[in-house]
Amino acid sequence: MAVACLLLLFLTTGCSLYGGVMPPSPTGAPLTRVLDVPFYPQEDYQCGPAALAMAMTWSGLPVTPDDLTAQVYTPSQKGSIQPDMITAARRNGRMAYVIHGADRLSAEIAGGNPVVVLQNLGLSWYPVWHYAVVVGLDRDADEILLNSGLTRNRRTPWRVFENTWGPDFWGLLVLPPSRLPVTAKETEWLNGAVGLERARQWAAAEEAYAAAAARWPRSHDAWIGLGNARYSLGNAEGAAKAFRRATEVKPDSGIAFNNLAFVLDELGRRDEALQAAQKAVSLGGPQIETFRQTLSDIEN
Repeated sequence: MAVACLLLLFLTTGCSLYGGVMPPSPTGAPLTRVLDVPFYPQEDYQCGPAALAMAMTWSGLPVTPDDLTAQVYTPSQKGSIQPDMITAARRNGRMAYVIHGADRLSAEIAGGNPVVVLQNLGLSWYPVWHYAVVVGLDRDADEILLNSGLTRNRRTPWRVFENTWGPDFWGLLVLPPSRLPVTAKETEWLNGAVGLERARQWAAAEEAYAAAAARWPRSHDAWIGLGNARYSLGNAEGAAKAFRRATEVKPDSGIAFNNLAFVLDELGRRDEALQAAQKAVSLGGPQIETFRQTLSDIEN
């Protein structure tokens, strides 16, 4: 029987626009911030692989657009779609974290994180989609700096950029799994960690869940995810510690007690395992049959 998996809901987020005016600088942030992001020219129809390669190389994983083309480029569409960009980042052990809106983009740049954006450089009725990487903001000049096309640090008036950025003002952070965004939200980050699990990037998932547990120490889901990732890496002792912490932050979690029982039994600590399994069964819930099976396996 496998350790019960973590299920999370993907949420959508809203955005706040400023009608052509750059969002105010976060408190204490410099008015101008330009990040040192590697640059790859974007050849015809290759803006997706190049933009993702820039972000991934900045994150500490050197790749080239050619390394990513097969993963994100769709010949029939002559371009790359957003889900494939996210999946490719996760497949390579990087946290893919989606943001929406000018406020969050501004805060991330101020905090030192480049943002991949999707622009429409055409018309509403004849769109020309293009990925670029936001690498800086100059509030004195009211300009945004982009790695775009064949130009590094291209300066563009904020109003012009905002008119091309839409319709949902989507941005993608590609981060080391231990680095939380400036605007990190618990559920969004955990959704990204689940994505790393689905990509079977267990070491990266462990880092992401550990970062979540450090930021949100009362997060039951972070501790469950950390335990699952550690177990998948063969670290049953570490998994037991994480699951035990989950039972402490949420004493009515049958999943936490069930998972704890499973790994304690594997570690040869049968009495503790029985106690945890009995607790899971007593708590009940939608997964009661799984809990009963765990208890039966330990008893027999």
